This record gives sequence, structure tokens and C-alpha cells, in this order.
Amino acid sequence: MSLSHRIVLSFVAAATLLSGGRAMSQISPDRTYYGIDRPFPVRVANPAGNEDALSIRLLDASNVELERVDSVEPGQVDLAVLFPSLWETKGSRGVLYAQMYAGDVATGPAIVLQPMISQSYAVLDQRTGNLSWTPNPRTFTGYRAYIEKDVLMTTSEGDILFRMRPDHAPNTAWNFMQLGAGGFYTDIIFHRIVTKPNRFVIQAGDPLGEGSGGPGYMIDLEDSKLPHDFGVISMARSGDPNSNGSQIFVCLSREATRALDGRYTAFGQAISGADVINKLADTPLNGDRPVNPPSIKSVKLVDAAPRGTGVAPVKAPSSQSAGGR
Repeated sequence: MSLSHRIVLSFVAAATLLSGGRAMSQISPDRTYYGIDRPFPVRVANPAGNEDALSIRLLDASNVELERVDSVEPGQVDLAVLFPSLWETKGSRGVLYAQMYAGDVATGPAIVLQPMISQSYAVLDQRTGNLSWTPNPRTFTGYRAYIEKDVLMTTSEGDILFRMRPDHAPNTAWNFMQLGAGGFYTDIIFHRIVTKPNRFVIQAGDPLGEGSGGPGYMIDLEDSKLPHDFGVISMARSGDPNSNGSQIFVCLSREATRALDGRYTAFGQAISGADVINKLADTPLNGDRPVNPPSIKSVKLVDAAPRGTGVAPVKAPSSQSAGGR
């Protein structure tokens, strides 16, 4: 068992201990899409034996509490009745999180509340190479709601656990999770690894293993503000900024990938598996092509930790320089 796999299991064990060995209270949506000004049914589950009062707190992406409703009873509740601001603010607060609390303890994964708002469109100036954004009217139509998930990527070198960042790139994070849950990344190689002159990226996501394949569709570039740093996962694309699909890369150093900020869509951060990322990067290469390519064995969705209780993103080893080793 790899070190990163043991870390993942330790998260599960810690959660079990925090809940006294019982299943945790949890809030979950009845469906994925909720149109504006309509009921917003979600289900509150509370395991037998828990005597703590339940509350639901509405948090922003930084886990700042915006609103709360105490004395929530198990069963179906209407989130729009509990939090009328969901419709009144028309998605202006960005991605929100509905987190269950038992007493003062956050319990179970949150519900991600992604506003369905029309997005700006990226345009590339072929002459200068500069990107600009064509604004669209910000039409708000409701929310996409789902239980917050981390992504467990099992590779030939071990496991990497990624925290998704829908607050920076909601549609890209959703696309990656759906491809992963559907088995798209099963037995796909890392076809491109760039470590010279600087430690840059490891890239995968093409079923052909050549760098030209994808899922049969493309999604638009999102204007993510998540910096490309060690362990950050982002979308690979062609020269067309709106040619994102299934190919992804993981950053190996801030120094080398800083220039990608604002030009590629970063949508998640590794929270365990730094050693695995480095092992993948250190495979023997012929140019940027691995001699014996390492591979992604599977991508699975696992429940995220309650908001505010998860671990920090991984850091590059202090001995690692931008020039590699």
C-alpha cells in the first residue's frame, strides 16, 4: 500500500473517530439541477443515537459563514425556504456550500451550490497571442447542486488525492468529475512529461496516448484565478482556448508554470500524493515522451471532508528547485 493511500485511509479513520464510530449526519440534494424561484428540496439524514442539534450553514468558498438555520429536523427540507437569499442574490455570491453541523461540529460533506450563470467567452488574438473575454449578459437560471467530492487518482506509481475547486472553475471541475466517475481515465498513460530545463508538467487524458485525442467534445476556457503551482491540476488544450476536453496536466513547480495563469483552466489541487507526482515526473524520458509511460489506473470520486476540516494542498519538496534534479 502506497504512502498516499495510507494517508487517504487515515482521513476516513479520522472522520470515523470524530463521529464516535457512527455514520455522520449529512445533507444531500434530491436532484442535480434546481431552476430559479422553484422549490429546492434536499434531504437531512441523522444517524440513530445522535442527540446534537442539527443546523445548516451557508458558507462561501473561504468557509466564511454567510447564513445559518438552527434546529433543522431530519427528513426533506426546502433549502430555498430556509435560505431565501439563494434566489434573491441571483448567484452573485459565486459558488456556495451548504454544510451540515451537529452541535458545533461540521459533519458530512457539504452540498456544492454552483450558480448557473452565462459565462464570458475567451477569444485569442492570433496576431499577438493575447486572450480577451467576450462578455455575455449574466443570466442566472438556478443552481447545480451536488455532494462535494474529492478525486482519487490511482496511478502506476501510487495515489494522488485532488480537491476540486469549483469556486474557480465550476464547469471544468464538473466535467472532470463526470469523466472520472464514468471511467474515462481508466488505463490512460501519461504521454507527456516535461522536466527540462525546468520541472514543468505531467500530462495525460488522451485515450490514444498521443496527445491529440479527447472525449468527443470540447468545453470553453474558464477564467480561473487559481494559480498554477505544484500539485495543481489544469486543463490541457490546443491553440484554440476553447478546446478543453479530457486532457489534463499536473504542475511540477510554480516557477515554471506561472506563465500559464489566466491562459489555462486550473480547477483543483492535490491534497496528498506529492511523492507520487514526483515519481511520475522522474520517469526516464526520450525528449518529453516517457520511455515506459506511467499510467492512470482509475479516477474515482470520494466524499470530501466537511468544510473547514480538510488538509492543506501539498507543497513541493523544499529541496526541489525549478531546474529539477
